[in-house]
Formats: sequence, structure tokens, C-alpha cells
Amino acid sequence: MTAEMVAPAWMHEQVTAERYATWTEEQCAGIEIVDGMVLVSPSASKRHNRLARLLANALDAAAGPDWNADTDFDVRLQDVPLNNRRPDVTVYRAETIDVTPTRPEHVLLVVEVVSPGSETTDRIVKTDQYAKAGIQFYWRVEQAVTGVPLVYTYILDPAAGRYRDGDVFTGVVKSSAPFSIEIDLGQL
Repeated sequence: MTAEMVAPAWMHEQVTAERYATWTEEQCAGIEIVDGMVLVSPSASKRHNRLARLLANALDAAAGPDWNADTDFDVRLQDVPLNNRRPDVTVYRAETIDVTPTRPEHVLLVVEVVSPGSETTDRIVKTDQYAKAGIQFYWRVEQAVTGVPLVYTYILDPAAGRYRDGDVFTGVVKSSAPFSIEIDLGQL
């Protein structure tokens, strides 16, 4: 193993919220923090990134002026131990655009696009974490072999602290929750 292959020491130590706040954008890019430990996310495929961007654009257009939809930024699920996730798409209160970190109470919907290697995390782990954080809506997008994505929607049951199944869409997403939206998945 060469020196270039060894990860920096900060990637092997538990990270606090205070320490994370001192890191540069470059240090924070492409990682998530789970239970205070750094998880490096592999680069997504062009198809994955395009799907996330097009979904964000459609959600942003449908959400109205009170909500923004963007890709690739931290959502702070908890401070101790530090848990930062970086959803593929996040719909959040427009008035909080300059508030850092983005907290669950700022977020209406998170979307994860499942990629090879993220199946268990996106289907089980993140679903549980987002629900426990109180995020009202979760969408999981599966990239089907047919090329047309499947969108599984979930709605928070606050009393149970977990999501209940919503609709599953293929072809066209036509939903009234969390707001009225129609997205032609065949266009993606």
C-alpha cells in the first residue's frame, strides 16, 4: 500500500459537529457522517446524477415559492453522535436557503436514487433515519432494468416514528402529496 492509498487520519476518528463545522467544502464533498464516522460515497453514475437533477427540477417547479428542491447538500439529522446525510434530492423551506446546517424541521421531502452498492442503505437504513428525524416524506427511486425508474413513496406516521407505504409509480408520478406534481418518468 502506498502513502497515496492511505486515508487521512481524520477519516478514522469520530467527528463531532463542532469539528465538522471547521472542515472545508472539499473535505465535506462526497461523504456522509453516520454515528460520528466518515462514510465515503463513491461517485454516482451520469444516469444517477441526471435522474436526481431532473427530479429536483420537477419538484422545484411544482413546490411553489415556499419550497426549494436541490441536490447534494448535507441534512443534519442529529448532532450527537453526528449524523449528516446527503440525499440525492432535498425539498426544503425556501426561507432556510442560507441556514447551515439544514435540519430535519427545514425539510419536507428527501429522495434517494438507489445505485448498485447503496441498496440496503437506501431501502432500510436511510428510511429509518429520515423517519426518526421527523422528515414527512421519503421517496426511493429504483433504476429499473427497463430504463423507466420506479418511485416508491413513503409518508411519515409520526406516532409510530416510521414511514408507511405510499404509492408506487412507474411511467408517470402523479401525486397530491406533499404537493401537486406530475412527472413523466419516461422523459428521465
